[in-house]
Amino acid sequence: MDRLDQRTRDRLAAAIVGVALVVGLATIAFARYESGIRLTTSGEHVVVAEVQPRSVATQHGVRPGMVVTEVEGVTLVRLPQFVWPQAEPTPHPETGEYPPYEPIGLEPATPTVVDIDPTLRTALVTSNSISRLMAIEPWLLDGPPGEEMHPSVEMWDDGQDRISGSLPWFVLGAALLALVWWWLASGRAGGRVRNLAAPLAVATAMPFLTRPLDATWSVPLMSLGAVILVLGMLPLALALLEHVEDERDRRLVSIATAACAVGAVVIGVAAAGNAPWSGEGVARWALVGAVPLIPGLAAAGPISRSPDAGSSPSSGRLLESTEYAVVGATPAVALVTDGLSLYPLVLWFGLILLAGRFTIRPLARIASRAALQRDLVVAATEAERARVAADIHDDALQELTLLVHRLDAAGDAEGADIARTVSDRLRAICGDLRLPILDDLGVGPALDWLVLRIERLAGGEVRLERSDGTRPPADVELAFFRVAQEALANAVKHGRPPIVVRYSTTDGAASLSIDDAGPGIAPDASERADRAGHFGLLNMEQRAEAIGAILDVRRWPAGGTHVALEWRAR
Repeated sequence: MDRLDQRTRDRLAAAIVGVALVVGLATIAFARYESGIRLTTSGEHVVVAEVQPRSVATQHGVRPGMVVTEVEGVTLVRLPQFVWPQAEPTPHPETGEYPPYEPIGLEPATPTVVDIDPTLRTALVTSNSISRLMAIEPWLLDGPPGEEMHPSVEMWDDGQDRISGSLPWFVLGAALLALVWWWLASGRAGGRVRNLAAPLAVATAMPFLTRPLDATWSVPLMSLGAVILVLGMLPLALALLEHVEDERDRRLVSIATAACAVGAVVIGVAAAGNAPWSGEGVARWALVGAVPLIPGLAAAGPISRSPDAGSSPSSGRLLESTEYAVVGATPAVALVTDGLSLYPLVLWFGLILLAGRFTIRPLARIASRAALQRDLVVAATEAERARVAADIHDDALQELTLLVHRLDAAGDAEGADIARTVSDRLRAICGDLRLPILDDLGVGPALDWLVLRIERLAGGEVRLERSDGTRPPADVELAFFRVAQEALANAVKHGRPPIVVRYSTTDGAASLSIDDAGPGIAPDASERADRAGHFGLLNMEQRAEAIGAILDVRRWPAGGTHVALEWRAR
């Protein structure tokens, strides 16, 4: 599945739910009940020519070839019925026993076709909205004489009541659409899932909004409902896919999600035109529910995002994983509710509220406190860097510049060269502490300066590839530059040229990668970094976490270290 931005996904969700609302209301207002029975004449009898697999007639056992004995209260064939005496038996005067109450004959003696008006007969045969019907197997009409006969099946259904009966479910779907969207969009469910408000609201409401289509027993409308139901799940699936970190995992999840969506459509359309089969309901529920559930579970992913397996999970990551898993599972609960009653959905929302009150909120407070402390440390560090750089620039560098001029004027060329070297080194230190070009022009030009400086130290090729048409926020630019500084320093120290730096930006996204040709980072480098006192990797991880970016540090199979930083606006 292609990656879409939030605005496009929200518009797609709005378009799908708009179609569902219009079609559902039109169905309730204008749809006519179709009995699913088509009658025809065979000789003197009216027989059942065709029965739709999902109709009420099928549920009552009406089958093609049956002879219709009564339709819409009009008798077509009178079946032999016992005639009972009108007077009740009296007891024997001597014994007081009652004689057996037995029939005195049959009326009629044999099945008799009733002569009715031809116009009425034609109207009954051609009707598509039969709600009352009695029919008998044809071979029973040729049974031995002298026996009472009864219809094999009797169907009684008010189809219009069934369609209008779906109105409360439709209203429930519209209410869920508004409430879920408002709850998430207002931020009451947390900032991480705010961008999922529209897709989740549509996916949760869709099983109820398509219910009127299923109530018609019409093959085209039921097929349309099956398609709209699956389409309503796709925006949420696409939104959750954006939170799957690994690109390979994202591709596999996309394939699995697409397969479930296609399978759900195929089963839904096939079910509309065929008789029910064992496990059909479970299969449809599983496939439709899996469309958002698989990406939700994949987005929840492992608790620890860091490359090392030994690191402990953070409360922020645990909270985020729980939210994505709950979001992906909610449409599946709505599907069960649509088939049973309101209890599953009410219970599900109740559990979410209780968990949020006693579990999620405490975790959120811990995560917020940790993020605030981290941001304060980073801000204090950057402020101190800026102060030291300003002090060096305004004090030591100014005095060195004057010293260079005095030494030149005095003819001391050697002393002037030494002073210039010290001055250049101090300027480089100022650039490391706080580079003005980063604030003025952005990460791209700052990386140009950094690469030129690193190339002198690397002793080989250091190449920068840029495509940065837009600038991300200032805190994102600062984090990207610091990660690039640390990664390039490690590449020079532990790797070898050529070193390739790639930086690109789009609206709301930025990416950075640094690759070298050295032996490659050890698999457990992150786990051993804090114990060994090497805080470069930890610093990069903290920079990435502070801006909500994904940091990937790994060794290429053929050797060399790959450092990648991915950021997307939320």
